Amino acid sequence: MSTVLANPAEMIARGAPRVIHNDEELEAYTESLFRLTSLSNPTPAEMEAIELLTLLVESYERAHYAISAADAVTVVRCLMEWQGLKEHDLSPEFGSETAVSMFLSRQRKLDIDQLTRVSARFHLPADVFLAKG
Repeated sequence: MSTVLANPAEMIARGAPRVIHNDEELEAYTESLFRLTSLSNPTPAEMEAIELLTLLVESYERAHYAISAADAVTVVRCLMEWQGLKEHDLSPEFGSETAVSMFLSRQRKLDIDQLTRVSARFHLPADVFLAKG
């Protein structure tokens, strides 16, 4: 066994990073992580600390602030807003303005051809438009 891990309880008692249990600890770890990642030339020990703190922060956030995948309509609406597009702008991908409207009102799902064209238009993998929210 490594001498570093010979007494992990002692390491934690001496202040080694540990599992995050609440938002206050999350804030403290996040601030420390920001300080470390802003260093222009971190040492190997600082790089290890960045890696460890990132794992701890991600684990806590995944458990307490999970974000579910957006559905296809939500994704397309966001992309339209970000790019300043109107429904008629997507007619080539959907085949008609009516098809765009029916999709955006959740009356129709994307068929395979529409999925392929929408994916190509926005330069995103097709699975982005297949996620279920």
